[in-house]
Amino acid sequence: MLALADPDLDNGPRTDRSATMRMCAVTRQVQPIDELIRFVVSPQGEVMADLKRKLPGRGLWVTASRQVVAEAVRRNQFNKGFKRDVRVAPTLVADTETLLVRGVIEALAMAAKAGQVVAGFSKVEGALEGALAQRRAQTSIHALIHASDGAADGIRKLDAIVRQNTGQNTENGDESHPFPVVTALTSEQLDLALGRSNVIHAALLAGPASKTFLSRSHILVRYRMADDDRAAGHAAKNSPTQTVRTRTTQQD
Repeated sequence: MLALADPDLDNGPRTDRSATMRMCAVTRQVQPIDELIRFVVSPQGEVMADLKRKLPGRGLWVTASRQVVAEAVRRNQFNKGFKRDVRVAPTLVADTETLLVRGVIEALAMAAKAGQVVAGFSKVEGALEGALAQRRAQTSIHALIHASDGAADGIRKLDAIVRQNTGQNTENGDESHPFPVVTALTSEQLDLALGRSNVIHAALLAGPASKTFLSRSHILVRYRMADDDRAAGHAAKNSPTQTVRTRTTQQD
């Protein structure tokens, strides 16, 4: 349900647990909370992103987009929304993205600990071929993961395996996949998540931890790509069975 007493601020994480929709303080559009980021004020009076929606105090919700968060800063929306003077770091947009990336890395690390990640070109190739040969790709493989700074050749080879076994033809414009393709992290970030060096390709296997990784990846995709209306529409329509491609961005 949507809390109507104050369209800008919620009543805290404990009282608003049942809320599934909130109004963006900038666009004034009511959206699912999964498309928004909750911001709170720290005890030191500084605005910070509350990605897990658990920090105490009243929260102000902003569309999960670099552009919209930057607009909130430019409009002095946080002071207006919280109805008091608060400190907003000039790096809030970049800091929020850093937190989103950290969340994706942590989720991938948890998936790896749960045995739900296969890393390395040869292992990913073998997992793909085995799953596709037995027509189990959609149940055994949840996603392909490629480093955003990885060479295109390896990506093309793995994509070719999928196309050959599913009858897809990208030459005719068919670039869909039976599962998401996530390119949100750099090789260094994949190394950090998986505890090994030079990770370029990985396969995400089915399991609860994998769902958490995909959910957080989608939010990061939305944050980075929503600046482009066309890309935002594509990202917003992505479901766990559609392709997710994104890019890294320079820190502000």
